[in-house]
Amino acid sequence: MKVELLAPAGSFSKLKTAFYFGADAAYIGGKDFSLRSFADNFTRDELAAAVKYAHASGKKVYVTANIFAKNADMPLLEDYFSYLQYIEADAAIVSDAGVLYAAKKSAPSLHLHISTQANLTNKYAVKFWSEQGAARVILARELSLDEIAEIHSFVPETELETFVHGAMCISYSGRCLLSDYLAHRPSNRGECVQACRWNYSIQKSDPSPDGGKLEIQEDGRGTYILNSKDLNMSAHLAKLEKAGVCSFKIEGRMKSEYYLATVINAYRRCMDDGFSAQVERELLTAAHRDYTTAYALGENRDTVNYCDSQTKGDCDYIANVLSCNDGVATVEMRGRFAVGDRLEVLSPSENFGKCFTVEYAYASTGEQVNDCKLVQEKYKINCPYALCAGDILRRRK
Repeated sequence: MKVELLAPAGSFSKLKTAFYFGADAAYIGGKDFSLRSFADNFTRDELAAAVKYAHASGKKVYVTANIFAKNADMPLLEDYFSYLQYIEADAAIVSDAGVLYAAKKSAPSLHLHISTQANLTNKYAVKFWSEQGAARVILARELSLDEIAEIHSFVPETELETFVHGAMCISYSGRCLLSDYLAHRPSNRGECVQACRWNYSIQKSDPSPDGGKLEIQEDGRGTYILNSKDLNMSAHLAKLEKAGVCSFKIEGRMKSEYYLATVINAYRRCMDDGFSAQVERELLTAAHRDYTTAYALGENRDTVNYCDSQTKGDCDYIANVLSCNDGVATVEMRGRFAVGDRLEVLSPSENFGKCFTVEYAYASTGEQVNDCKLVQEKYKINCPYALCAGDILRRRK
């Protein structure tokens, strides 16, 4: 089967962005039972609309229900899975054995994928979940290419999905207690505050004028001692496919539309045309931490981003293209820009990477302006390219 590019979508607009820039499938969450409670997520009606929209384009939608459930959740989960089956969602993503049982009981024709939260690090665990009716497993990020290949050889009938890009969790397969302990927001119920990204200091037990605080210095590089680097497997997709992976997953249901467009576009081009310097450069344009291949190539002790929480990327997100006709583009402003600025096109089309200079701009009132500073205002600007709705304009720093 053709390898799938699987993208996150925290809202309906992000779902459209993901598909426009080349994702074959998207994983989304409802308002309940998802490990990203702070994403916009989808109401039931929006879930149905998302599935309908995807299927009309030959795409797929997988719905996350990967909390670690309690007894009180089960009746609601059974009703939820019945609904997902009714709207013909392509699969539900679960991590808990009881949740899988509830899904099989209430929605026997709904495909089930086992979340990375289930700690799938060996072939026997994958075999077990396969025998329980799982069509696909999402492998733990801690696995190497050789271990993935061994799993595929042992359970060839089961689809293997793996993360290829995005934020990494400092805890084993994302099963973390830190957020709950420090902020009373349990990660395993979808409320992670990313406490691992915080800047920490040591507190002395004896009183002192400065409050007893000491700066942490980790080999002189800073204080972000729990802040993992971001995963980037763009240069190794062929190796993952050879190992038996059928779905390349991008992390980021909380990320911006610009981030999704940038990363999905890069991976789509990488999958279609092979890894290149352009892909490597493109993945530096959106906000990210230092990159790592984690454990895919073997043991790796250099996975922590000590110096800062996150870099801003090489480009500023300027505007979404709404339409373009006869050399005039209507754009929705996302970042301040001005006449004289040189903008770059982010697009799945041949216009990708092309640049032009803003020569004039008109606000929605018809007033000609030099400074486009109103957020979400719709401006008309000159554009020499036949852009499409969904394209994005950005500015190099």
